[in-house]
Formats: sequence, C-alpha cells, structure tokens
Amino acid sequence: MDTNSLFRLDGRIALVTGGSRGIGRMIAEGFVAQGAKVYVSSRKVEACEEAAAALGGNCIALPHDISTVEGCRALAADLAARESRLDILVNNAGAAWGEPFETFPEKGWDKVMDLNVKSPFFLTQALHGLLKAGGSAERPAKVINITSIDGQRLNLWETYSYHASKSALIYLTKRMAARLVRDHINVTSIAPGAFPSDMNKAARDHGDAVSKAIPAKRIGNDEDMAGTAIYLASRAGDYVIGDTITVDGGLVNASLGVSIDG
Repeated sequence: MDTNSLFRLDGRIALVTGGSRGIGRMIAEGFVAQGAKVYVSSRKVEACEEAAAALGGNCIALPHDISTVEGCRALAADLAARESRLDILVNNAGAAWGEPFETFPEKGWDKVMDLNVKSPFFLTQALHGLLKAGGSAERPAKVINITSIDGQRLNLWETYSYHASKSALIYLTKRMAARLVRDHINVTSIAPGAFPSDMNKAARDHGDAVSKAIPAKRIGNDEDMAGTAIYLASRAGDYVIGDTITVDGGLVNASLGVSIDG
C-alpha cells in the first residue's frame, strides 16, 4: 500500500469551471499544489487570467461562457486543441437567484437551471472523448459536480430555481455515474455548506453569525474544500462512484431538530 502518493495528482490534467474565484479557485489551487496541470475557466477573461497568474505556471486560463450548449462545446473544442486527454473535470460554474414566490421571474428560473444543471451535462458530454482518453481501469478519469446542501435541505431564502437545480444535479450525478463508469470515468459530487464566496455573501461577510448555526461552529475554509476535491480526484477516491460528499460542518447530517414537546 503506497499511501505517500495516494493523494498526489502529478501528471494529471484538470479543468475547473468557475475556477477564477470562490470554491472553484479553492479546488484549482489544491489541484496545482498536488502536481496537476489545471485549466481554469470562467466567462470573465481578466478574472481567469488573474487566477492563473496567482496559482503559478501549472495553471492556465481558458475563459469561456458555458451558459449555453454552444459555449460548452466551444470550451471542449478549445481544450481539445491543447490536450489529447482530460483526467479531471470539475463542474463548478453556477448561478443563484432569490426573489419572492409571487414575483419570481422566468429568467431567474432559466438562467439558474441552464447553468447549474444543463451546462454540467452538456460540458461533460462534449468532453466525453477526452475523458475516455484519460481514464483506464487502473486509473479512472473523474467528473466532480459541485452541488450544494441546498439540494439536500431548505434554506431560509426564496431561491426556488437554485434549490431545484442543486437537487437535480445530485441525482444527475448518479445517472451520469451509472453510464460513464463503463468508460472508466467516475462521476461524483461535492455538496458544500457555508463557504465564503461572491455567491454566499452571508458566509463571506457575516461568518461569525453564520457559524452559530453550524455544529462545527465555523464556516468552511479553503483546505476543507480543496481536501475533499483532492480526495475524489486522486487515487484515494477511485472507489467512490455516484455519491455526494456533504462538506458543511455537520449542518445537514448532525443538526438537532426542534422538539415539538417544547
């Protein structure tokens, strides 16, 4: 048993969507530190290039807007022009929308469902050939979908399409895993809780207050997210298929309910 290299990613090629900031950047930084060559993608060119420069020579900016199927295919074609295989795909790019039930708009539904559910499917489909080239029985390729604890439990906000999209992606992860495992591609997901980001401004700006409701009494940090992603992407996670790992300090699975007895 060689545990010294169990979590290493030397020689592996990874693509992280939404990799210029937040959770995507945490994961990209962790992958680079473990020896991977990492492409970070987002629709903002300058943000992508800044992230790649900050993470060093093994990180390359590959900006694309993947909110449409055409955008997913364009990113896949761009990567295929540079690499003959892909070992790790992290579908992290996402969006949220909060608005009262009475006024929740169609655009708030379509934008979130398209980017959070449709894009991970069609980007993985477009990259299927490169992922098959990267995977083998001895070393499967990995697809890691970034879902959310909001796909497992309700939050206090009226984020209807976000809740629906993350629940859908958790189940889509299982369905994709059942099909792609035959091609030596393992599909899993990570469901983050409170991590500071532009999407989760409450955790970013009011971490102390948010922490009070979390059993671990703190919000998530970079190492919490990077460590989980490295586990799934590395040899250590080769036998994990179709599952969702909840990384939330115990909020979903270790919170005590309110007693109806008072």
